Amino acid sequence: MATDLEIARAAQLRPIREIAEKAGIPESALEPYGRHKAKISLDFVTAQESRPDGALVLVTGISPTPAGEGKTTTTVGLGDALNSLGTRAMIALREPSLGPCFGVKGGATGGGYAQVLPMEEINLHFTGDFHAITSANNLLAAMVDNHLYWGNELGLDARRIVWRRAIDMNDRALRSITAGLGGVPNGFPREDGFDITVASEVMAVFCLSRDLADLQRRLGRIIVGHTRDGRAITAHDLKADGAMAALLRDALAPNLVQTLEGSPALVHGGPFANIAHGCNSVIATRLALKLADVVVTEAGFGADLGAEKFLDIKCRQAGLSPAACVVVATVRALKMHGGVAKSALGAEDVAAVTRGTANLRRHVQNMQKFGLPVVVALNKFVSDTQAEIEAVQAAMRALGVDAILCTHWGDGAAGAQELARAVQAMIASGRAKFEPLYNDHVSLAGKIETVAREIYHASAVSIPPPVAAKLRKFEEAGFGEVPVCIAKTQYSFSADPTMLGAPEGHVLPLREVRLSAGAQFVVAIAGEIMTMPGLPRRPAAEGIGLDADGRIDGLF
Repeated sequence: MATDLEIARAAQLRPIREIAEKAGIPESALEPYGRHKAKISLDFVTAQESRPDGALVLVTGISPTPAGEGKTTTTVGLGDALNSLGTRAMIALREPSLGPCFGVKGGATGGGYAQVLPMEEINLHFTGDFHAITSANNLLAAMVDNHLYWGNELGLDARRIVWRRAIDMNDRALRSITAGLGGVPNGFPREDGFDITVASEVMAVFCLSRDLADLQRRLGRIIVGHTRDGRAITAHDLKADGAMAALLRDALAPNLVQTLEGSPALVHGGPFANIAHGCNSVIATRLALKLADVVVTEAGFGADLGAEKFLDIKCRQAGLSPAACVVVATVRALKMHGGVAKSALGAEDVAAVTRGTANLRRHVQNMQKFGLPVVVALNKFVSDTQAEIEAVQAAMRALGVDAILCTHWGDGAAGAQELARAVQAMIASGRAKFEPLYNDHVSLAGKIETVAREIYHASAVSIPPPVAAKLRKFEEAGFGEVPVCIAKTQYSFSADPTMLGAPEGHVLPLREVRLSAGAQFVVAIAGEIMTMPGLPRRPAAEGIGLDADGRIDGLF
């Protein structure tokens, strides 16, 4: 059986101008990066704003396991299937981060015969967007320390600096550092640290901005630290916002690529979903909605993370209203949620699958709480048995939800046509009555408690007094009506990654809160979650290299 990389290499890619023409984008609006990828000019993006929107379909999934679910693969397969049925569809995805590519997760371009291409380029440097975001983040960090060095006119307290540096790599050694050592020429020694680029507030700002003016406004509102009396100092106060926007100007233009079957795909921006808001850029999603009848987009990790943030943060800020939701599951992953070890997943175990459907059931019901019609995409593996498949379908029938068997990994668009027809029917029915989970006027603590209760099924949230005091200060500063972005493990509804299935009655331990004034949300960190991941014992980087012809090998 061919690997994802072998399938990608064998594909006959079309020139990107042909993909653009298919999407209604003139060649004059393209800024090509080689033959098979291009940026779309912001002037063209702005010119489409008066056009009506197509229907937005959200693809999410169950709590991820090492067994795999295939959310991106399903997003691509569904988009291809819709096009094969005569619907003008576009796909909107996040860009992959280098950290996971060289760590444990691998790339994020789909798989088998449901991929976005060129796979190696998208998974590595692509069009340089993440490098621009990293540079903008670190320019601000450099200007903070430079301001301290040259007299500190704004009175910034070096002990109250909250802005951290960033790098798009998993590097645990950089989580906490001491900067400025080496004497007077090197500045003032202080504690500092790095976040992975996809957790940077610059990434969140980038992905939530509607245009260049909005980008600079949001960058200017970023809080870098405080004075001794508690006054916030912003990037605008440091006069850094203009230069940061200049670094991000070209990156803000959406990236156009293609699927293996020639469907147009916009791949742009990429915050993590466990430590950030987990959705591609507003600009790319809104452009796709102007150009297509149906847009298929994905939110990262399980529906309790990426989908909740997509719906409560991105849709709220961008004025989006999804028409349907697809929840992706696999029999293998449901077995793991039912208590089966990864090494034993090949054997039939209907009872374990049935137990594991508790996780799927909760994700489906959570999406229904937002007023969305839901269909389950059961991504088929060769080891799945008919009895196991029927157990999943029976569990979903009890909820009035279809679980449709999909084979897009091996069959491309043909393997997702039944799913596509179900999505078409949901859109045509007009059943969606989308509403965010909470309204703007609920307190910040109340918003966190609402997500914990309604989505995680926690019995309570543990908020230590210093964290509660910070939330009150955010409200006093005028940020009480922004949404919350809860950072927690992706592996469980709880903050404990070992609690699989659908745990009830656990307590969500809030460890820290951070105000993202530019992105306009509050980050609430629950449990032992890191904003700078580390590499595993055997990082994927060990298996990546160049073959005799200079081609990249080992990337997945």
